[in-house]
Amino acid sequence: MSRLHILSVSLLAIAVTACVKRPDYPIEPVIEFMSMNKQTIAQGSPSALPDTLLITVSFTDGDGDLGNDEGIVDIFLTDSRDGFEETLQLPDIPTQGTGNGISGEITVRIFNKPFNICCTFPTGQEPCTASTVFPIDTFSYAIRIKDRAGNFSNSVQTSPITILCN
Repeated sequence: MSRLHILSVSLLAIAVTACVKRPDYPIEPVIEFMSMNKQTIAQGSPSALPDTLLITVSFTDGDGDLGNDEGIVDIFLTDSRDGFEETLQLPDIPTQGTGNGISGEITVRIFNKPFNICCTFPTGQEPCTASTVFPIDTFSYAIRIKDRAGNFSNSVQTSPITILCN
């Protein structure tokens, strides 16, 4: 191969790279509900088998400042039944290039034990106890994320989740 041929291939690669447009995402994170690994999960109780719910959302963030390694809470899951908010921490997410716009998917793992997912009862029965009167409970999560600048994403709703109460 001649030097001229190698040089033209290199210049072509540089020209193609220079033409790649930076992502045009807003600086606030934007999320979209993607999927759950299941629709039904066992209630967390001392006698229940361990069970895990996986919820996946996609995200974009224009300034690429998602995640942290400082113990700051940046994922918020709100239970539709009572408004209880569970909070989690994202790891630091590296930027994808000089434009700092990032995109990807986040999968949240929620374990049924110890008592992370429990049935609630309209009769006032103690949550996380077995019930033959109310064999199932249904809820969903509203999910939001927050970037390091304090910008919150939109809120997305999961599909309905059925909890087995017995």
